[in-house]
Parts: sequence; structure tokens; C-alpha cells
Amino acid sequence: MSRAAKPVPPQTGASRRLGLRVFLLCFAALWLAHAPWLRLPYFWDEAGYFIPAARDLLLYHQLVPHTTLSNAHPPLVMIYLAMVWKLTAYTPLITRTAMLLVAASGFTALWLLARRVADTATATATATVILTALTPVVFSQSCMAQLDVAAFALVMWMLLAHITGRRRLVIVLAALAAVAKETTVVVTLTLFGADLLGAIAYCWRPQWAARWCLPRRSVLQSAAYLLALLPLAAWYAYHHHVTGHVFGNPDYLRYNVGATVTPLRIALAFVMRVWHAVGYMNLFVLTAAALMLGWDAHRSEGPDPAPCRIPCAVRLLLALVVLAQIAEFSVVGGALLARYMTPAIPFVVLLATDVVRRRAPRWPWWIAACAAASVAALFFNPPWFISPEDNLTWTHYVQMHEDAARYVEQHYPGERILTAWTASDELNRPWLGYVRQPLTIVRAENFSLDEMMKAQKQSDQIDVVVAFSTKYEPGRALFQRIPGYTRIQTRYFDFHQDLPPRAIAGMLGGRIVWREDSPGEWIAVIEIEKARNARLEWPR
Repeated sequence: MSRAAKPVPPQTGASRRLGLRVFLLCFAALWLAHAPWLRLPYFWDEAGYFIPAARDLLLYHQLVPHTTLSNAHPPLVMIYLAMVWKLTAYTPLITRTAMLLVAASGFTALWLLARRVADTATATATATVILTALTPVVFSQSCMAQLDVAAFALVMWMLLAHITGRRRLVIVLAALAAVAKETTVVVTLTLFGADLLGAIAYCWRPQWAARWCLPRRSVLQSAAYLLALLPLAAWYAYHHHVTGHVFGNPDYLRYNVGATVTPLRIALAFVMRVWHAVGYMNLFVLTAAALMLGWDAHRSEGPDPAPCRIPCAVRLLLALVVLAQIAEFSVVGGALLARYMTPAIPFVVLLATDVVRRRAPRWPWWIAACAAASVAALFFNPPWFISPEDNLTWTHYVQMHEDAARYVEQHYPGERILTAWTASDELNRPWLGYVRQPLTIVRAENFSLDEMMKAQKQSDQIDVVVAFSTKYEPGRALFQRIPGYTRIQTRYFDFHQDLPPRAIAGMLGGRIVWREDSPGEWIAVIEIEKARNARLEWPR
């Protein structure tokens, strides 16, 4: 019998107290680490969808939002936030603290999972949690009001329950994960598939099944996991009843599914998803070290210096879960957002940390070096395009938009302001935390040449432009020098190039009256002199 299949000892009061201590320690460490940014207003998709959806639920008790177009995301996280606001207060500090509680729960489950599968190796568990928490993508998402940190937490608890043999609990957690973020169903289907494969293999090829340490369960037991999909199916039925659409508004569905299903796009996305899962933001320092140490041990064929290792069945299962998520997000998801891999990254870190602990001389120094690489990636950006939310770049973005909103509200409270999302919502929705009163907005898609040519035709209807970099712009765009790179990014991944503020001002006949810059980002207020002067002179 493999170690993964050992009988599960009953949970004792001591083990529950240990879990509680780990949770409190994780939450305290997370809160202190994020403290400088907990009061920042909402950022990007927080402001665009998740906060409005949760606020609609709080104020109007509506599961399907009406102040923003519904994307058909299941409502568990929004229900959680609305309940927290109802009991406390509606502030960014409360919201981000609530999400840190969810993240701390996930890290607790990860610690318990790593400790169990590595034969109570507390060092492996602790190193895994530290390295995962410091991974820039996970660190940033831990305090954000989005779905990924909830998906991470529930997937961690789901895998812990699965490995410890609590199948009914797995089904409950899988159902909760599905109504937190619909894409977690791929993890449930992976568990179902692994069990089903084991059931079939033991019937036809028992030696092969035993060699690969496949689980030995009946087909009926395996199929029980599919019960976890019923709540998500009920949500989609309700969403269709309310809106007439099953999977969100048609534009959202086209962008995230319809426009992504082409062979070349899937292949390119697969490569990027592998990079996001195993190498992005200096994670390659850990995974490369594990590969190097593992390969060296394989060549030497010497005895394992630390015989306590993750069982074969567990390693295979974790690898399948990671690969399933990589494959899923290679097909769906219009934007190649690294945060989608948040539930997969901890398993990569766990497997790599186990190899480093067993194989590396003075392994704590190796772990410290990997942690230092992650911390560096939190503050310093690579020479290629990233999403601001992938590290602390998002804090600079929010702070600059706060400053611009304050300036515009003070100097142009009654003017017609041309801007793009996210600033269009920031300036028009005071409850996002940027302005006190809603301002009059004229919307543009972005600040590319095509969009500014459209704005040029209606410049007499614009008084002020709040222009900003809608994508992070590296000082030295490394991959843009590759022939065809920009064309592929534009065609398959919604890439565009924003015009600089001076060019926008020149096209629209304005002048820059305020500007703020951060590495790779900028925002500017441009006053359109002709239109504004005409409006000021008209009453005379």
C-alpha cells in the first residue's frame, strides 16, 4: 500500500489547535506584509466587476449585478464580501483584510498538505508556504478582491481532503470552489479522472496500475466527484433565467472563449501558461534548482540523502492538477493573465521544494536564495510586458490614478473628460475610492492611434483628457525585437500600443497640464484649449 493510501487517523484536538496556530501566524504575517497597501482604492478588475457585483448584492440583494455587465462569474466571493461589509464597513481596508483571511486559510491548507505528504516534514511545509506566499503573483492576489485567491484556498483544502481520504468533504469543497471560480472544475474533473483511470487500470492492467501507484476505487466512487458540479450548473441555470445568457454577456463570451479557440493561439498560450506556472517572476530560480539537483541525482544513481519524500501517487496527482490547469487556460481566457495560475503555483513550489530539501547541501541557503529572488521580482520588473497586478507595480498604478483623480476633481469638476477604462470608472463611481462626486466621462477604448483618431473627430465635445498607459511599458521591450512578435500579440492577445501624452495632446489640440510617471507607467491630464475656451465663452 502506498503512503497516500494509508488509513487516515482521526483529527485530534491537538491537530486542530496546530492548524489554528498556523492560520493565525499566516494571517498576521500576510497582514503585516501587505499593510502599506491595504487602504489603496480598488484596482483594475476589482473596480471593473467584482466590487460593483458585491456592492449590488449588498445594496439590492441581487446575485446578478446590474451596475456592470454580468460575466456570469459564480457569486460565492461576492456573497462573502457583501456579508463582511454588512457586519463591518465598506472600505478598502476591510475588503483587503477579508481577502487576506481567505489567503491565510489557503496557506494553512498548503502547510498541512505539504507536512502530510512529506511525512510530517515541517521544514518542507514551512519552506513551501514561504516561497508560495512570496511569489509575486500570489503575493499581489492575496489582498485583491478577485476570485483567484478564493480558488487557491479552496483547491488547497480540496486536495488536502482528497489525500487524507475524506471524500465527502472533497465533494463539498469542490462544490464551493466551483461557485467561487468556475474554472476550478478542471481540478474536480482531474480528481475524477485519476480515480476513474485507477479503477479501469486495476481491472485490466493491475501490475501497471500498481507500478504507477494509481488509486484503487470503484467507478461509482469515482463518479461521486461529479456531484460537486451541480451547484455550478444551478448557478448557470439561474443566470440564464435572469439575463437570457448562460455564460455571461456575448462580448465577454466571445473574448474569453470564442476568439481563443484557434490552434496557433492555443499553442502559444500553452507555452505562456507553462512559463506562468513554473518560471514567471523569478520562480524559475526554484524550479531550475530542483531540476538541476534532480538530474544530478539521477545521473549519480546514489542513495537518496533524505529518504522521506512525497509519494509517487501524490506527485503524479499534483502534476496532473497543474497540467490540467495549464491546458484549461491555454484554451479559455482572452487575456493571458498570470493570476489564473494561482491555484497551480503552490503545487509546483511544493514539488520543487521537496527536491531541494532532499538533494541540496545546506538546503536552507538554497531556499533563502529562491525567496530573495521572489522578493526582488516584487519590486523590480523584467524587460518585457507584464500585467501590473503581477507584482507591486499595481500599487504605483493605483497611487498615480489617485493623484490624477484628485487633480481633475479639483480643477475640472464640470468638464467633459475623455478617458479609458479603468479611469472612466474611477472618475465616475465615487464608491471606488478615487473621487467624491461623479465626473462627466466620454469613453475611449484605449489611447492607441486608431482610438485617438476617433476622438479627434469629436474634439469639440471634449474639454479634458485623462490619458494613461493602459498596459505596462518596459523601458527595453526585449521580445518586441523578434520579427512578428507584435503582430501575433495584437492578433491573439489584444495587444495595442498607447500613444505618448505629447502625441495625444498634439492630435487633439491640447496641452499637458499635469503628469506623473512611474517605471513602465504614466498618466497625464491634457486640457483641450479650443473646446474648453468655447464652452467658457458661450454664456457671454
